[in-house]
Amino acid sequence: MTGLQYATIVICFVMNMLDGMDVMVISYTAPAIAKAWDTSPQALGIVFSSGLVGMTFGAILLAPYADKIGRKSMILLSAILMGSTIFLTSFATSISYLLLCRFISGLGIGSMLASTASLTAEYTPNKTKDFWVSFVISGYPVGAVLSGLVAAKIIPQYGWTIMFQVAGYATLVAIPLIYFFLAESLSFYLKAQPKFALGKINQILLQMGVDTLVVLPDKPSEQHSKSIKSLMTKTYKIPTIQLWVALFLAFATLYFLTSWIPKLATNAGLSIELAIYSGTVFNVGAFIGIITQGYFSSKFGLKKTIGVFLILTAILMAVFQLFIGSDILLFILGLLGFGIQGGFVGLYAVAARMYPTEFRTTGVGWSIGIGRLGGIIGPALGGILIGMGLSMSANFLIYAIPTVFAGIMTLYLSSKEIS
Repeated sequence: MTGLQYATIVICFVMNMLDGMDVMVISYTAPAIAKAWDTSPQALGIVFSSGLVGMTFGAILLAPYADKIGRKSMILLSAILMGSTIFLTSFATSISYLLLCRFISGLGIGSMLASTASLTAEYTPNKTKDFWVSFVISGYPVGAVLSGLVAAKIIPQYGWTIMFQVAGYATLVAIPLIYFFLAESLSFYLKAQPKFALGKINQILLQMGVDTLVVLPDKPSEQHSKSIKSLMTKTYKIPTIQLWVALFLAFATLYFLTSWIPKLATNAGLSIELAIYSGTVFNVGAFIGIITQGYFSSKFGLKKTIGVFLILTAILMAVFQLFIGSDILLFILGLLGFGIQGGFVGLYAVAARMYPTEFRTTGVGWSIGIGRLGGIIGPALGGILIGMGLSMSANFLIYAIPTVFAGIMTLYLSSKEIS
């Protein structure tokens, strides 16, 4: 590991922090928006899902272009989309405007996750790749936690619009960091061989203390189309479908929890500030869970670790009613974040390891995109259930079902690349 590799990891981590902030800012502001606009839970559920629709299209349609234009270029484009539209959300005066801004910002958020995971996988040693991919994606809950702490102070005092402006500025300020300090994928230069590839490759090799090249190696033949057809070949078809199912189910639960925990907490009688902190505790647990999962995966294998995380989370959700009103309720919410995010992010590492460089971002992007279909359904269904008057524990019991099936599907994933 060299300085360039660590710099790549740090920048990708920071971008996922901003990703987490930009996703969660709508959840933290939802109680204030609902109060200011007298908005129903069903309408808020549609707003949550509109961002996820954007993330789906970003992962499926935008992210695969990273295999053509480069990981760094896609990360830069994603940051511009995210920062500008999050800032513009502060001027929303209607649900329709809010829906549009959340959709466009979702495009950048969806492609950002796929591109950072792929770039990290290509700059880290094979032995520790799973840990580093999980570590980089753990920036997501860190950003969610930090933005939650900021939101708890800003929203009650200055209003929800200022929170969107702060989040937008933070993302836009990070753009020079990407442009000047993030390295492009060495594998991308070697395989795609764009203009001036040799000079750019040698610049990276010098920074890594490796001998430079005199000429480029032969360009690999186009064995795989940069499309979904690459994922449906005989080698990848079955494990791809299994991964998609696991991500679909895990996404449904995760985005129900991240979207609705603050609102469910206010329904239970907590103040807006304490409701925001409940979401923050969930994401603190998520960060610890992701790091723990990355460590255990390197020791015991991805499939076993992720499967156990998800199944134990489902059990905890099923018995959540036992902890309602207790002093350890926030701790239990932290454990839920630990389990669902730890297992869920491990599935990103599965995708990054399962597919070759030639279509890695396509594979990761489609996996995330298909998974986000579950993420779209999760919050929207949650809005309907909450609107019907179902309690927090009843909702958790319902969402324990997809969680346990996601764990079982992961345990039986048939890819030869995954232990």
